[in-house]
Amino acid sequence: MIAVTAQGAAFAFPVTEPRPDRPLSIAEVRKELNRLYHDAEVATDAYNAANEKVDKQSRRVTALAEDVAEGEKKLEMLKARAGAAARLQYQSGGLPPEVYLYLSDDPQQDLNDVGVAHQVQEGTTDLLIALTTTQEDLREKSEDASDQLQKLEAGRKAKANAQTEIEERISAAEKLESKLKKEELDRLLAMEQEAGAEAQSAWLSSGILKDIKAEASAQGAKALAYAILQIGKPYEWGAEGPNSYDCSGLTSQAWAAAKRPIPRTSQEQWRQLAHIDIKELRPGDLIIYHRDASHVGMYIGHGSIVHAPRPGRNVTIADAGSMYILGVVRPDK
Repeated sequence: MIAVTAQGAAFAFPVTEPRPDRPLSIAEVRKELNRLYHDAEVATDAYNAANEKVDKQSRRVTALAEDVAEGEKKLEMLKARAGAAARLQYQSGGLPPEVYLYLSDDPQQDLNDVGVAHQVQEGTTDLLIALTTTQEDLREKSEDASDQLQKLEAGRKAKANAQTEIEERISAAEKLESKLKKEELDRLLAMEQEAGAEAQSAWLSSGILKDIKAEASAQGAKALAYAILQIGKPYEWGAEGPNSYDCSGLTSQAWAAAKRPIPRTSQEQWRQLAHIDIKELRPGDLIIYHRDASHVGMYIGHGSIVHAPRPGRNVTIADAGSMYILGVVRPDK
């Protein structure tokens, strides 16, 4: 539904939110779009994290399955050997070796036979120990495999739920934007740029840049060079190149190119990487955005970042202070 207010065209809330008693203005459409794309980005982080877990769990399940198969082969072999030993003992009457000395016409030969028999007994004991150990090991690995399968299924479910959340949010945002006329889309973009410029101006007015003079490290320069080469490629949730990226897909791949692997998601990058004071910011460092650490960009210097913004946009250069800054992390510290 489209309605015209004093501020221009307006739209109804998407189905994910209760409908207000009046239509939305362009400013409110912008706010709603920001919410939807932010929620999609949060869900993308959840998807990427679940995807990583599924990959690890899948590899673990495969390895355990191979271990269990090898264990079963070994167990069958040990059982066969134990059965042969049992048959041999049965055929000898199960008498202790020293008894044969009293029954033999050739004690010296039987002394030799006794030595062999003792070796057989010791070998049988070792065989039974190996059989018991293998059975226990196989039981533990089978239980571990079962546990990992349950975790794998839970991970797949979490991944599917996150994917559904992403698709719903992006679909609602695209539906909302599709109802805008060209001049309204231009106005929406202008409002975004105005808000970003205002935030950047406030950030710069703090005098932050006058204290930032550090140069990129060797690895930071390599990571930055990789990220800059991706400018113009489209944002795609869950993507980590080479043709498209989401925000943390870009930063993680850039640092991987610099031979410094880092966590896949912006939230894990914030949690695991070294935090630094913003006054120590240098090119190649990662700026984490929003209070929930749901977005990340790479600092390139002079108050700018390179980042993958959101669905419908391309990897680009933006003002570092245009969004709420949670903090800065340094992958190579």
